[in-house]
Parts: sequence; structure tokens; C-alpha cells
Amino acid sequence: MRILLIGATGTIGKAILEALPPQHEVLAASQTKSPLQVDLSEPESIRSLLAALPSLDAIISAAGAARFKPLLSLTDEDFAFSLNNKLMGQVNLIRYGLSALKDGGSITVTTGLLAQHPMVGSGAVSLVNAALEGFVRSAALEAPRGIRVNAVSPPWVRTAKENAAITASAGLPADAVAQAYVSILEGSESGQIISP
Repeated sequence: MRILLIGATGTIGKAILEALPPQHEVLAASQTKSPLQVDLSEPESIRSLLAALPSLDAIISAAGAARFKPLLSLTDEDFAFSLNNKLMGQVNLIRYGLSALKDGGSITVTTGLLAQHPMVGSGAVSLVNAALEGFVRSAALEAPRGIRVNAVSPPWVRTAKENAAITASAGLPADAVAQAYVSILEGSESGQIISP
């Protein structure tokens, strides 16, 4: 498969890159540190990237930022940033990706545990994660040509370096989270929110 991986330089993205079987051609993209660059908050950036990459079999997004602050500290700009980046960035990736993929392709985006289990400070993050999950379920119903649309909703993720210092109950290792993306890629489900 020819796979576009957005967020390839982040904690989860790096783990996905390592977890994908070597027979796949993985095109790594991120905002600044990858051979391919994309800014999820800019629709034209997403369109330009997809136009330059014909014949994709799959798109995986392990990217998207949102502001974490106490509710009364969240500003209009904090909400706008969160909505434009993590929510609309991945919504637009799905919208434009449907035309960029081969028949039977796959799009997987990233939400997060705070959609179902909010905490103090997660107002903007919980909002965008829950909205994205709703959009994934809806988009999967209308995706053409057998294209599948899913999301992974990871818990707090720890890096390999942190594994030695943190107990098993404190988050999930990035490599374990990455397996959820590989499972979706190789599976047949659509409209699902997978919690590793």
C-alpha cells in the first residue's frame, strides 16, 4: 500500500511508522520536520499535499493540536485554534482525502480519550475530539467507492524512554497505540472509533 502518514514526527506518528509492515510505501508528512509538509489548519495546504500524491491507498493522521486550559481561561483564540487545527484539519483531510484515494482506500484520524472522559482543563480538547468522532461516523456512511473512514481514540501515551520510569497503569506505550492504526489499516471496519 501507498500510505500518507501525517504527524509522522510526533510520538504516535513515529510509533506508527515503525509498526507498519515494511512492504508498504509510507510517505511521511508533518508541519515542519518531514520531507512532506502540511499545515492541518490551512485547507489549501491539505489540498496541495494531496494533489501532489496520486494513487494513495490510505491516509493516517496522527496530528492535530488543541488547547488545554481551565474553562474560564480559554479565550476565543484558544477555541478557534483548536477548532481549526485538530477538528477542521482532520475533517478537511477526510473531505479532500475521499477524492485522493483509490477505490477501497482507508482514512484513519486521531481523536482522544477526553471525548468520553473529560477532565478539568479539557473543555476545548473534549469538544473537538467528540465532534470529530461524530463526523467520522457520519462520513463513513457517505464515503464513496468502498473507502473506509475510522478514528483511533488513544489514551494518554507515553514514550519508550518514559516506560522505564512510569508504572503500567500510567498511560499506554506508543507502540501499543500504533498497533490500533495498523489493525484498522489491515481490517475492514468503517465508521468505528477504536480505543487501544
